[in-house]
Amino acid sequence: LSMHMHKYFAEAVGTFALSLAVLTALHSTLPVPAAILAALTVGIFVYAIGPISGCHINPAVTVAALSLRLIKARDAAGYVIAQALGATVAFFTASLAFGAMPDGAGAVNDFSVLVAEILGTFFLTFGIAAVIFNKVPHAASGLTIGGSLLLGVMIASGMGSLGILNPAVAFALGEFNALYLFGPLLGGVLGMWAYRILTASLDN
Repeated sequence: LSMHMHKYFAEAVGTFALSLAVLTALHSTLPVPAAILAALTVGIFVYAIGPISGCHINPAVTVAALSLRLIKARDAAGYVIAQALGATVAFFTASLAFGAMPDGAGAVNDFSVLVAEILGTFFLTFGIAAVIFNKVPHAASGLTIGGSLLLGVMIASGMGSLGILNPAVAFALGEFNALYLFGPLLGGVLGMWAYRILTASLDN
């Protein structure tokens, strides 16, 4: 039980940090865009909590890993709950520090947003899969995953979504709806499966 709780706590802390980083970037006049700050945060936490929980800090990553049986259902449920708790704490922390989200923070909710979130998360988990299946040197794992997040965010944002790619962060931002839930979940599964299929022959 203690081992499981360590993993869940790591996921809660990581998701809290990622959500708070994005919220801080959106509320403040930091010279670093939210996408860059999110990528840096993820890259750092890959090294910090990767050895503990794998550093999912995103329900879409957890569901994708579950679809490939890389994580047990019990742990997947614990991860998602922990990620939701981390995002909730980040939301209340930002609310106390900054108040309400700034006007204009949202995006148009239509089919293009769904497609953008699917494609963005596809590229995110495609890069994550390269690390999971040991196709990337360990020293470069944070750079690979942080870079994959930045690429995915840039693509999704350019197509008209907020480029969140993470249902937990969407909740922290007050943008939790079907588009920002199912888009990342579907894109995450597709991205990780695509990489697994492409590299299957290399493992034979």
